[in-house]
Amino acid sequence: MDMAKARYITTTLPYVNAEAHIGFAVEIVQADALARHWRLMGDDVFFNTGTDEHGQKILDAAEKAGEEVQAYVDRYAEGFRGLKDVLNISNDAFIRTTDPEHVKAAQELWRLCDNAGDIEKKTFRGLYCVGCEKLLTAKDLEDGKCPLHSEREPEEREEENYFFKFSNYEQKLLDYLDSEQVIVPPYRLKEAREFVRSGLEDFSISREKERMSWGVPVPGDDTQVMYVWFDALTNYISTLGWPNEGGNYEKFWVNGETLQVAGKDQVRFQSLMWQAMLMSAGLPTTKRIFYHGFVTSGGQKMSKSLGNVISPNNLVERYGTDATRYLLLRHVHPFEDTDVTRERLDEWYTANLVNGLGNVVARVMQLAQTHLDEPITRPDAAGFPEEYTKALDGFDFNTAADVVWKRIQEVDERITREEPFKVVKENPEEGKRIIAECAQELYLIARLLHPLLPEANEKIKQAVLANKKPENLFPRL
Repeated sequence: MDMAKARYITTTLPYVNAEAHIGFAVEIVQADALARHWRLMGDDVFFNTGTDEHGQKILDAAEKAGEEVQAYVDRYAEGFRGLKDVLNISNDAFIRTTDPEHVKAAQELWRLCDNAGDIEKKTFRGLYCVGCEKLLTAKDLEDGKCPLHSEREPEEREEENYFFKFSNYEQKLLDYLDSEQVIVPPYRLKEAREFVRSGLEDFSISREKERMSWGVPVPGDDTQVMYVWFDALTNYISTLGWPNEGGNYEKFWVNGETLQVAGKDQVRFQSLMWQAMLMSAGLPTTKRIFYHGFVTSGGQKMSKSLGNVISPNNLVERYGTDATRYLLLRHVHPFEDTDVTRERLDEWYTANLVNGLGNVVARVMQLAQTHLDEPITRPDAAGFPEEYTKALDGFDFNTAADVVWKRIQEVDERITREEPFKVVKENPEEGKRIIAECAQELYLIARLLHPLLPEANEKIKQAVLANKKPENLFPRL
């Protein structure tokens, strides 16, 4: 085995103007599967998630709800924090951008970029997208609107803001993007390179406080607050204790393998703007960013107005935690968009968990409980199949799950083919040998389930070592 590595993994921070949806559930479960896998390989892992809590959209949403804004974000943040239990997430930190230590870190990053000569104040005239919390350039527009929020007209704005000199970093970003390792999948890397080559425009990093008071104060200018993206991106290092030297920041960000997990619409923010800010501040850039696709429903983007939003809480209520993780890891493509409907989810659950894993565990352990005099010896914890580890290291959760389910199917087929329930009556020793080998294989399958279905991993191993059929793992719908 390779020497243990310090590995840092983080999701993006969801915006707390709505409850968690299936798209973020995919992201956090993918990150969790990676964190669990790497810990299993002996690595030292720091896994971060949290909430993004400043900006115009949140202020507007709080006012609309008739709530004081801090109380509003506190309420939503608790919902996202609760995903740790709902989805069995093994994160080491949960950062909120309203945390006092994070606010100090965002202000320090500002000072460093300012000291580098990369921040200047100027007047902006043009269009602003409230949905993106972003001033729009000509390159951003499609038919005069923001393509991500085409349902609303951009607002005409004229105000004095601070701007980050993004244009100073064209060559440095191209040098950073020269490595094939920094972005997965490769076509997102190509997208990032093309964006830089088309020319970078300086972007606004503040708002006038009288227009938008809910934000981190700009150091040295109490008339301005930070643009939400400048503040929020800083979380990736503030969660590690930066700007304090040493500790987790040095171990995981400076000397570790850093990985950010994000949606495919985040390439510009995560791989370009954030990296330029780090370069300006003289800090190490992110070593790798993995971009996942979107989850659609019935061929349409999920939205409250269409009534097709699927919540992780609802999935867990219907299928249970492990089954929800299974559905998101095996049946949602890691890189492409995936269409998910309730009918498909039911179908996958029944075919592969009820009639698949659950049925095989019940068959094997019923035979073991009935015919084996004592539990099998715990199988030797040998290494993991290369096909499986390679798939997880390459963010191919579908293939990793396929490897496991192939072995589940093989156990099922062996029982059907060799009929140990008949053999044990005619030739007890031979029948017991087949049953014991199936129980051993079940234990090894459970080990492979650890990053994907951690509860099933524990329940199956306990059942095998107790030589007892467990309660039904996946009840029929």
